[in-house]
Amino acid sequence: MSYVLHHTQLNFGSAYLFTDIYYAIVWLLLLTAIAELLDNAFDEVQNGASFVVVDKTINPKDGCPALLIHDDGGGMDPESMRQCMSFGFSAKKSNSAIGQYGNGFKTSTMRLGADVIVFSRHTSKRTLTQSVGLLSYTFLRQTGHDRIVVPMVDYEFEASTGKIRNLSSNSAEHISANLSMLLQWSPYGTEEELLKQFDNMGHHGTKVIIYNLWFNDDGELELDFGSDTEDILIAGARKSSETRQAKMLAQQHIASRFSDSLRVYLSILYLRIPKNFRIILRGRVVEHHNIANDLKFPEFILYKPQISGSTEAAVITTIGFLKDAPQVNFHGFSVYHKNRLIMPFWGVISQTNSRGRGVAGVLEANFIEPTHNKQEFEKTAVFQKLEARLKDMTLEYWDFHCGLIGYLQTKKPSTARVPPSKACSLQPVMMNPSSPTLNSPRVASAAAYHNSPDIHTRSEGRPEKSVGNYKTISAPAPTMKRKRHRHAVEAERVERPAGSEENTTNIRRHHWEVQPAANGTEKQMQNQEIESLMQENKKLHAQCLEYEKSEEELNSKLVGLKLELLEVQHEYARLLSESESMEGAVKDENT
Repeated sequence: MSYVLHHTQLNFGSAYLFTDIYYAIVWLLLLTAIAELLDNAFDEVQNGASFVVVDKTINPKDGCPALLIHDDGGGMDPESMRQCMSFGFSAKKSNSAIGQYGNGFKTSTMRLGADVIVFSRHTSKRTLTQSVGLLSYTFLRQTGHDRIVVPMVDYEFEASTGKIRNLSSNSAEHISANLSMLLQWSPYGTEEELLKQFDNMGHHGTKVIIYNLWFNDDGELELDFGSDTEDILIAGARKSSETRQAKMLAQQHIASRFSDSLRVYLSILYLRIPKNFRIILRGRVVEHHNIANDLKFPEFILYKPQISGSTEAAVITTIGFLKDAPQVNFHGFSVYHKNRLIMPFWGVISQTNSRGRGVAGVLEANFIEPTHNKQEFEKTAVFQKLEARLKDMTLEYWDFHCGLIGYLQTKKPSTARVPPSKACSLQPVMMNPSSPTLNSPRVASAAAYHNSPDIHTRSEGRPEKSVGNYKTISAPAPTMKRKRHRHAVEAERVERPAGSEENTTNIRRHHWEVQPAANGTEKQMQNQEIESLMQENKKLHAQCLEYEKSEEELNSKLVGLKLELLEVQHEYARLLSESESMEGAVKDENT
């Protein structure tokens, strides 16, 4: 069915609506707007989506750059397309869906450009439909419409004839009017060009093309496609942040680049990426980056805020020093909600001195709700409690561990301990096994626990908890003193790079931090554990030598094959030359 949105009798004019939307999008960051559109594709994983493409395309009418976003999800049937292009409607009822608000698509596209055209193909019950819809501020402004008009055309594939036909109960005149508006105001001047956009879509998928992109105050396109052929940058952002005193290390750090590089931002946008799903930016797959891998000397801290009286939530925060600390002056927590990054490197402390420098963390806080633009969280009482707890956590971690990065450590933990408690089912944000830790490459034994000093002000006096094979910290009772940090935090079985003397060195380097065991039995267990790790390291070293030997053999074969190929090429060139000479001689004889 063809669809014109003003037939729904929306009770507001286009001028009022776009003024209202302007105030909604003026605070929306460019990269966040693109991320909002990617969320729609990511939610389509449940419908079979395996990729989303973000790329530059060209408006064939004026030759100007446009932004393309294409996924192979389930696509939209005509009714779903109508709802997508409507305002204030959301069909996402799943608790796991990232997009929940209904206007995200509209506000995001309008933040990026004045106009957007959407192509979607959907297959259901052996029926294939494809729809084209246009949401154009240029069209509404120049034609003076007092209602939001969204021209749409729908088609259906006829298996009997192998052709598509218009799918509409409306008159031919109505269909022609919609198509005419699409061809006049979209980048495509003929119906053939319009339908050609479905050629690379397969049986299902959606393609969004945003054109008439906005310019910044300097008269440049806000989206910079030219500086990096494999990225999309924010025009002028890097120039304004660079200074002569800025160090190259700080400039290249992910905490500095995520705000102006789409590739960097997309690499941390999701906490987890399904194995069969790829984000492809300008022809190259975006490599997923786990910020927890950037942390050295990490700890896992369990926090249980009180929600609505007796109802409890829980979150495990991975906290540590950034691997380049103290050379880089970045800090803060990257907070995710339902797998989606909401606040990257959120600074919970105002840094007036070195205290807290380089301390960063990662957590997934599903017990608080993000704002509609997904750039921050609703300022609820629970959010404020979390902010206060993360501030305490940052300062506490710094006070007890700043000596590990070269600062004078003013506080030293005691040797008191807390008995182990029941294991928790929560899992911390995983990190790369090679991340340097506070002690042994393995997690501490069941007796190795520690607590933090001021948590009792944020939680209700719980002892620490063991999270699977991970050590966590929970709140001690108000009367307890800070307990000794055991500093062993990585997974129980870690496959470290084999054949590296650094592994053994790491064990010895941090062994001095461990306090003498409380009794001979515990000391014997620790010695056995170290001996076991060293044996494992020897085995891995032997395996690594075998791999290196195999690599040398393969490289040798490769060199031999290359030489043979060169000989064949030379022989081919010689024979070709002889053949040409013989052909020339034959021609001379014939003449």
